[in-house]
Amino acid sequence: MSMSRRAFLTWVGVGGLASSLPVALAACSPDTEQTEAAATNEFQSVGSVAELDKTGFLLNKKSPVGSVLVVRTPEKKLIAVNPTCTHAGCTVAWVGSAKKFACPCHQAEFGVDGKVLKGPATKPLKTYQAKLQGTSVLVKQA
Repeated sequence: MSMSRRAFLTWVGVGGLASSLPVALAACSPDTEQTEAAATNEFQSVGSVAELDKTGFLLNKKSPVGSVLVVRTPEKKLIAVNPTCTHAGCTVAWVGSAKKFACPCHQAEFGVDGKVLKGPATKPLKTYQAKLQGTSVLVKQA
């Protein structure tokens, strides 16, 4: 039995697609750890108080609740946001002297409550409740 080149390429293409399907589905599946943490809506550890004290902020892009940036103001208030800019996905930075988050890519600015102060972003940053417990920094969905 002979197979034409077109039939062979079609057969290989379908086989390749079928074999890559489980990988594609796994890549699109939500991280169960993040999903479970969000579903329970409990405080989750995102780092240590020592890390926070060292620089005044704590950035954890792979925490149980997702990407989170926790900062401590001079007044010892904790602020926690998802640091992913809602405009283009860059990571925002805390500007302590101005008490705001600023995006280095397109200069969007966000207040301590995550709300947009200056565009081009139009959506606020996601915020979290934050607290210190023992030696851990904890956050949960706001």
